[in-house]
Amino acid sequence: MNKKLKPLLISLIVLIILLIIFLPKIFSSGESEMTTFNPNRMNVVIPVTAHIVSYETLSNKIFSTGTVLANEEVELRSEISGKIIQIHFSEGRFVSKGDLLVKINDADLQAELRKAESKVKLMEDRETRHKQLVENQMISREDYENTFNELEASKAERDLIKAQIDKTEIRAPFNGVVGLREVSEGSFVTTSTIIARLQNLSNLKIDFAIPQKYASMVKISDELFFNISGSDFQYKARIYAIEPKIDPSTRTLKLRAICTASYGDLFPGAFANVEVNLKETEQAVLIPTIAIVPELKGQSVYSGWCK
Repeated sequence: MNKKLKPLLISLIVLIILLIIFLPKIFSSGESEMTTFNPNRMNVVIPVTAHIVSYETLSNKIFSTGTVLANEEVELRSEISGKIIQIHFSEGRFVSKGDLLVKINDADLQAELRKAESKVKLMEDRETRHKQLVENQMISREDYENTFNELEASKAERDLIKAQIDKTEIRAPFNGVVGLREVSEGSFVTTSTIIARLQNLSNLKIDFAIPQKYASMVKISDELFFNISGSDFQYKARIYAIEPKIDPSTRTLKLRAICTASYGDLFPGAFANVEVNLKETEQAVLIPTIAIVPELKGQSVYSGWCK
């Protein structure tokens, strides 16, 4: 026999003998442990966390985001192009409806107006004379009507010049606060030039949107609460207008609320977190989410009675 194989065979024989001796003991000890009755196993306590529930009032709320708007807002622009010769407002100050804010150069129009008024006066005198002549049958009725039409055309031309002069005066369309002006005296402005912005801050509005599924749950005069970034104070407002169409791109319904109270720290354009109370359910039973056990056909919860 090969000398290299002899030690290997001896080691293998010894290993087989050891397995024959010890394997039965190992299996017998495992079976004894499984079959041995342990009375403490029946008394094992499994810790659980219980939650005592009671009837509560459930408030169904919608949380959304919106924007604070002024009651009225307008960008002041000129209806005609020209040079500003006078500015009659101060930045950040209150102005009343009808106040003259900006005056644009109208020297050429004033000259045309004087010419038109002179022509009107001349035609009025002529019309008076022709009226007397036609009454005395000294001229034909047709000649008088021609004179009368010329008079009306002259008046129309005069009124047109006056309307153009009115466009050189920018007046406040409503009571409000004028913002920062974008021009100075001597500036040449066009119809696209923003002179300043006028805002009525007597009431503030809040624009926001809610998901389509809640569209039937909101109505006019519903109350809502909102706060702005940097403040935890809850402001109140009421819905006063609802868009009659769902936005097809976002599937949301746009609403507008009005805040009638005067708050000095609210500014138009601010970002608002909106909370709308839809409906309250009396005597609702609320349970923690962690207590709900998902199942194949639904969900279940373990419950018990406390005496």
